[in-house]
Amino acid sequence: VQLLESGGGLEQPGGSLRLSCASSGIIFGLYTVGWDRQAPGKQRELVAVIAGGDRTRYADSVQGRFNVSIVSAKNTVYLQMNSLKPEDTGVYYCNAKAHFTTENSWGQGTQVTVSQ
Repeated sequence: VQLLESGGGLEQPGGSLRLSCASSGIIFGLYTVGWDRQAPGKQRELVAVIAGGDRTRYADSVQGRFNVSIVSAKNTVYLQMNSLKPEDTGVYYCNAKAHFTTENSWGQGTQVTVSQ
């Protein structure tokens, strides 16, 4: 499995960004895929995941503002981030975890900075 994130950058509070994770080697129905983030000096935390291609789960801090989705034809996982807050700042990592094996893969991360 290979994962490559893109779409990070600098955005003002209240703005929007969309992250993309291009994947290879994944059958989405057999994986949980999604996004974690790590802020400076903090532990990595789950942001949003989508399991089996259609079951989503979000951190309380992003519920209602972020949306995770898959476009299977493009082998890509997206994270649409709206109403961004400074506390959303961090490195965002794409993750793919197989349901029936121990396989667990990460991308290299993409920086998101929310600031005036």
